[in-house]
Amino acid sequence: MSVLDNFGTWKEFLADKIDHAGEQGMSHDTISNMAYQVGDYLSKSVEAKNEEEAILRELWNAASEDEQKAIASSMVKLVQKQGK
Repeated sequence: MSVLDNFGTWKEFLADKIDHAGEQGMSHDTISNMAYQVGDYLSKSVEAKNEEEAILRELWNAASEDEQKAIASSMVKLVQKQGK
């Protein structure tokens, strides 16, 4: 099973990777930039596996680059807050 099959699993996976990046000394801006790059890749290269991912893809594709960066930063904040 892929981490993309279930949105909850995806958020747990993302939270774990963000925690690890923070432990390695990466700043929030660096983590958000990486999340932007991953989001851009996913929107262009990976088919949505569930409704949440489909909605995120639609939002991503409708957004400007600055708005996409805000979406990526918001996803980082979402999983960080849920992990606490």
